[in-house]
Amino acid sequence: MNANEDQPPVGFADLGIDDRVLRALSDVGYESPSPIQAATIPALMAGRHVVGLAQTGTGKTAAFAVPILSRIELDQQAQKAPQALILAPTRELALQVAEAIGKYAKYLPGLHVLPIYGGSSYGVQLSGLRRGAQVVVGTPGRVIDHLEKKTLDLSRLRFLVLDEADEMLNMGFAEDVEKILAGTPADKQVALFSATMPSQIRRIAQRYLTDAAEITMKAKTVTAANTRQRYLQVANPQKMDALTRILEVEQFEAMIIFVRTKQATEDLAERLRARGFSAAAINGDLVQAQRERTIAQLRSGAVDILVATDVAARGLDVERISHVLNYDIPTDTESYIHRIGRTGRAGRTGEALLFMTHRERHLLSSIERATRQPLTEMALPTVEDVNSTRVAKFADSITASLASPQLGLFRGLVDAYAREHDVPVADVAAALAVLSQDGASFLLTAEPPLAKRKPEGGERSFDRDRSPARVAGQRRAKSDVRLATYRIRVGKRHKVQPGAIVGALANEGGLSRQDFGHIDIKVDHSLVELPADLPRGTLDALSRTRISGQLIELTREEGADRPVRPKKPRRSY
Repeated sequence: MNANEDQPPVGFADLGIDDRVLRALSDVGYESPSPIQAATIPALMAGRHVVGLAQTGTGKTAAFAVPILSRIELDQQAQKAPQALILAPTRELALQVAEAIGKYAKYLPGLHVLPIYGGSSYGVQLSGLRRGAQVVVGTPGRVIDHLEKKTLDLSRLRFLVLDEADEMLNMGFAEDVEKILAGTPADKQVALFSATMPSQIRRIAQRYLTDAAEITMKAKTVTAANTRQRYLQVANPQKMDALTRILEVEQFEAMIIFVRTKQATEDLAERLRARGFSAAAINGDLVQAQRERTIAQLRSGAVDILVATDVAARGLDVERISHVLNYDIPTDTESYIHRIGRTGRAGRTGEALLFMTHRERHLLSSIERATRQPLTEMALPTVEDVNSTRVAKFADSITASLASPQLGLFRGLVDAYAREHDVPVADVAAALAVLSQDGASFLLTAEPPLAKRKPEGGERSFDRDRSPARVAGQRRAKSDVRLATYRIRVGKRHKVQPGAIVGALANEGGLSRQDFGHIDIKVDHSLVELPADLPRGTLDALSRTRISGQLIELTREEGADRPVRPKKPRRSY
């Protein structure tokens, strides 16, 4: 069945929900169910399996949590063993879901919700499981860990939810998900939610969800209509300068900047802090306590810019986020949709910006087809734009300071200095302004050195320098590159393909496709040719990379170097 806004309006009270849950929904501020909730809740209340095809931000959490809480047992005998398990792809989403369920269960005495996820102490989770939790929300890897340690008992499980199932499979959790499903009671009720329905998820649904109600959340567009989407064509070396100008001129409250690799989050955040912006990085290497502190700083306003990878920002919902900027264009449209879904939520307006090089222009067309919305080319702020903004902010800071209770004190000091040194008061004020700059130039003085092009409509953006001399130099440099053979611990038995190897290594190591040579896939490992002089930071990042959920443990094979880079990766047998 399709869930859309043309259905007759219904209220939560019409769906057979427990009165205590209804009261909690009212406290949260829910007035009427969203289309996905109106279609899903009755099916789950009736005991049916559900397969829901819905995008992030449509209200899925309440759609499965409300019927589970309405039907859960709260007697003393049912206090210990989990009755509901919700699987989520990331710890951020697991925490978000657990927090929401806790709010919906406000008036259910004795009900406990426990999130379990990687990156946090086992001790707290073990204590929670020993005390008893009727609802467990967890990531597949940590759930498997507890099952293997015999610390999580799912023998009395009644409800199982797979939230964002496609993302779990994309992250390599397919085997873990199937193992969990196979180890739970056959009579459990299952709800599966996914933004897309690839064949692997369809197969899981057919195997474990008999006679399931299929609910599709139809929408005119897959991205928020109140999110304006713009792009800027800019060469890679010029991205930082373009970003700085945009941050100075664009009016934003908080921003997420997406990059491809973990290392890039740290590098870009550091460069932004050096330029005076309050920025922080978030990636999979941060311990959970540090991640939570960073997100809390973003919520409170202590940090205005978060530099993140796709996985690290999954499930992140912070009301202050007014802008999302794709510093590195995503290579798949699903990632783009999830990225810009961090803004323009719950009726708020949002801004989505995209940096794109000349060679990446084909990806822009794919994004527009997938979102069914055009992206408007934006103008790079000029030197005059930046200087005008700086002058306006300087004037605003003076206005704000005039209300300071210390104004009288400093007026007296300035007057005394002006009389003693026979200097005009205006010159003293100007000298104080110079002092506040700490040696930095207040105004921009020149355009960046790279060549510019003039797009349609007179708006400007940067293009790559393609002069014959530069191209020839690049070709000479490429011919000097020596390749080395590296061993990774994934092979045919992991059902890995060359594209998955190239994609994973390029994403985590910041490599381009031209950096790859032969890819030879063996039974339990693969041999990949990469540049022999990979930096230590790149090697460290690649050694921590996972493909199909398997840690690859990249190591270099000695004595297998060769001098010439092939034109494209190919597989040999």
